[in-house]
Amino acid sequence: MTPPPAPTMAAVHGGRRRHVLLFPLPSQGHINPMFRLAGLLHARGFTITIFHTQFNAPDPARHPDYRFVPVPDGSPVPVAMKDAVAQIIELGVACEAGFRDRLASVLEEYSRDAVACLVADTHLLPIFEVAARLSVPTLALRTGSAACCACFLAYPMLFDKGYLPVQESQRDMPVLELPPYRVRDLPVIGEDASGRVSELISRAMTAVKTSSGLILDTFDVLERRELEGLRRDLAVPVFDIGPLHKLSPAVYSSLLLPDRSCLEWLDAFPPESVLYVSFGSVACMSLRDLVETAWGIAGSGVPFLWVVRPGMVSGSAYHHQQQLPEGFEAATHGRGMVVTWAPQEEVLGHRAVGGFWTHGGWNSTAESICEGLPMLCRPYFGDQMGNARYVEHVWRVGLEVGGDLERGSVEAAIRRFMTGEDGAEMRTRAGELKKAAAECTGEGGSSCLAIDKLITHMMSL
Repeated sequence: MTPPPAPTMAAVHGGRRRHVLLFPLPSQGHINPMFRLAGLLHARGFTITIFHTQFNAPDPARHPDYRFVPVPDGSPVPVAMKDAVAQIIELGVACEAGFRDRLASVLEEYSRDAVACLVADTHLLPIFEVAARLSVPTLALRTGSAACCACFLAYPMLFDKGYLPVQESQRDMPVLELPPYRVRDLPVIGEDASGRVSELISRAMTAVKTSSGLILDTFDVLERRELEGLRRDLAVPVFDIGPLHKLSPAVYSSLLLPDRSCLEWLDAFPPESVLYVSFGSVACMSLRDLVETAWGIAGSGVPFLWVVRPGMVSGSAYHHQQQLPEGFEAATHGRGMVVTWAPQEEVLGHRAVGGFWTHGGWNSTAESICEGLPMLCRPYFGDQMGNARYVEHVWRVGLEVGGDLERGSVEAAIRRFMTGEDGAEMRTRAGELKKAAAECTGEGGSSCLAIDKLITHMMSL
């Protein structure tokens, strides 16, 4: 990991350190990048205040250098995937009044001049609106790719041109205005009969356009064309300061407790021999898919480390040992380990791991690229389909596992990926991207220069 830059006086104004206020969306894939950003800004001399919901609240004891301000969020939040879009919209609305009171109080305490800006997740539009009414400049953090952001920006056009709503007969049709997307790769979350996904995306882009700048956890070499497009299409500055996990220390622990014994277990295997399998903290699969995945992994003969978290099977909260099919443990004895959660960055960086079977969330995708690991992608919702498309067809560092899961095809895909020539070629290209990421985050690299520009911009607001 690149060490964080030494503290500078960049954030000192009138003899006082300037404050940056942050408000993350309270899900793991959104909290972690925001806390990484907090670490970067703190290292540059800013004082950090984090507003947060009661849902998935961070532990202030883990971050003694930051101030935490809890914001009432109404009521317990449902976590079923089908409710995710409504949950995000409702959470922002529920926080609005409480945030207005808390922000006014903090501004009175700090004085407006001492507050440089508020950085909020793009999915929290009411937070941006409150800040604007209280004359606090805002910056928008998008925790997905630049390509996904461009897709969000193009959503009205996608409806105008008839790509959306998705018609089953057109799923494989290319989206000519957004190569390499096909219609099936557009960000959709479950059924959208009520138009809530469109509402969520529209609100996110309103937050971006009404902010004083867009912060993206990506880097120039990976998404230069997409970043150029965003800079052309947006009237606000765009800062590509990623990959954040390589620029800022790990300052937020997982919402799930990782089983660190898997790192010692990996030590016993040869380099690049183990397949790491994890479908993230939210995605759910059917029991049938879990069974076919299990027997495909077993039949491949490849050593594996598999994250089967509680609740990963739709409608189930059972422990993983009750979810996996009878006989699986015996069939894979000595070459497999199943855990409820893993320290992912360390696993991906372990010499024994040769590939990553992932749901294709942006954090996982970026972490895999930065470790030079090819990917098998099984996308479930949101931006994951688009990420998988880029992995296979743009960066050419992986394969999508599409269609109905069948143990035979799963077994064949794993063998091709881990032991075949295709996998070796992907591994070579992934290694090249790893070097490019290291250059971007090194001294004088594009991401470091973007961070400098971001700090200068924050101080000018």
